[in-house]
Amino acid sequence: MFIWKDGDLNKEQEAAVMECGSVFLIACPGSGKTRALTYKIAQELSRLGTQKTFVVAITYTNRAADEIRERVEALGVDTSQLWIGTIHAFCLEWILKPYGIYNNALKHGFRVIDIHEREMLFEQLCAPYRAEKISIFDCDFFFTSEGYRLCCLDERKHLRVRQILIQYFSTLRENRQIDFEMILFYAHKLIKFNKNITHILSMLFSMVLVDEYQDTKEIQYAIVAAILKAGESRMRAFIVGDPNQAIYETLGGYPIEHSDFEAMAGIQLKQMSLTRNYRSSEKIIHYFSKYKVYPSEIESFSASKDYPSLISYERGVMKADLLEELVRLVRLNIESLGIAPRQICIVAPWWVQLAGMTRHLVARMPEYDFDGPGMVPFANNIENFWYKLSKIALTKASPGMYVRRLRWAAELLKDLTAIGVDISALTAKSLLRECNAIEIEESDGLRYLRSFFEDIFAALEIDFHLYPTLDEHHEAFFQSSQARIDKLKKDGAEFIGDIVAFRKVFQPRTGITISTIHGVKGAEFDTVISFALLEGMVPHFKDPNGQQNAKRMLYVLGSRARKNLHLISECGRHNGIREEYKPTRQLASCRFTYNATDGS
Repeated sequence: MFIWKDGDLNKEQEAAVMECGSVFLIACPGSGKTRALTYKIAQELSRLGTQKTFVVAITYTNRAADEIRERVEALGVDTSQLWIGTIHAFCLEWILKPYGIYNNALKHGFRVIDIHEREMLFEQLCAPYRAEKISIFDCDFFFTSEGYRLCCLDERKHLRVRQILIQYFSTLRENRQIDFEMILFYAHKLIKFNKNITHILSMLFSMVLVDEYQDTKEIQYAIVAAILKAGESRMRAFIVGDPNQAIYETLGGYPIEHSDFEAMAGIQLKQMSLTRNYRSSEKIIHYFSKYKVYPSEIESFSASKDYPSLISYERGVMKADLLEELVRLVRLNIESLGIAPRQICIVAPWWVQLAGMTRHLVARMPEYDFDGPGMVPFANNIENFWYKLSKIALTKASPGMYVRRLRWAAELLKDLTAIGVDISALTAKSLLRECNAIEIEESDGLRYLRSFFEDIFAALEIDFHLYPTLDEHHEAFFQSSQARIDKLKKDGAEFIGDIVAFRKVFQPRTGITISTIHGVKGAEFDTVISFALLEGMVPHFKDPNGQQNAKRMLYVLGSRARKNLHLISECGRHNGIREEYKPTRQLASCRFTYNATDGS
């Protein structure tokens, strides 16, 4: 049995972890929900009485999955019976791949297309309707258990978009392809019409844990609930999240009510909470709490509780002077307040605002590095074999990375086996040794990866061109990556194709982080600096529930900061019809005594 030391968990965390039944846990920002999840997983793994059952943990991102797995391993607990990843990865691994033969569209095999391939197909299908101003952005959709819903808020375009989607789905079906959203559609369809699937899965899993439940879609709830319902008393659930941080509503995410999930899953969940914030100063908590939508309790237990936080709001900066204002605030925090560069994050609502600004910041402050999730220079498709291999190619052998890289190598061998490649002479360790032996002198990131991929397969004496899946994945990876680099360079990030930028993707951040509000969710920094906080951007001008979602975004933004928070609604930024954007209403109307940062 896994046992922790006194003081590892507070009373709220310990109560949630020790609860024998199913739990519905509402956790405020910085409350240690990841720690509670980690210890719960460790405890459940140590309780497994057979090697035939698994603990399943569903996270919002792959990065979160890696972090939690490594934390569990650091506790000395065997993770061989832990499956952890996103809901899309779960549906692929446990539903589509083993049971796709029961669906006519999947039974002859399928490939998941990446974002670039998706966009190229939509551009082709939208081309005849340019006069009607139909673009690929109008074609976004998400699935519910009843069918798909359009993300386009202009109802005048709906008829044409639905016609385009009919062609889109037909083309994918002809090519035996599915996109990211269709993973959920087919998974739900399979379990709906094949009840034995959920019964089998419920026998395999002892517990399902769901992180960030407030960003979960209805169809995702339906899939998880169906498995829990089939498990009856055999399975338990541990559902964690914060309804105040539900900022993915336009993509179908929403915080389900406790009672609704109970009814859907056919189980009882004990509602519990984590109310102690270990991240932010009392002043920061007081500020972001003003944007709460859900009435939750938050109490500061941070080591920085009494820190004299600077919280500023600037509405008079002109767009032309924005760069100098950002430089001033960065230097103020580093030089006067002693904040490390890696503990500073610059945030804007949209990546298009950040790309050009990043280029100018790099030029103005060459002494600092800049990192960011929006600056990933190659295609991020977790199902693409070459993306998985790039993780090993772009990271160096070191004691701290050994376990992670060994796990990646094992995943690659599993993929090769599924494709039909003979790997009987290989182990994860031997594959890793072959990768570590490759030395390439190349400054261009894509050329480096091409050379690495060729060298490793030459060393393994495997011609990957003989395997259609590997060949298709290879072409898709490089086409998508080149398109992404071209786009980022066009937006102003000329440095993005360099091998240095490639290597940063899988390294801990060392410089100032650049991120969108959605991208910064789940992270924390000593100082957060945000600009373009303007009505029409926060909230988005097409958001029908804009004011409530603006509050949630400001709540997320403010709660990322430990010590200092600087907010800017600049002047002189115009929309497509030359109207000037005004400050975000929820921000402008907030009653708070802000600090001056100019020494006045």
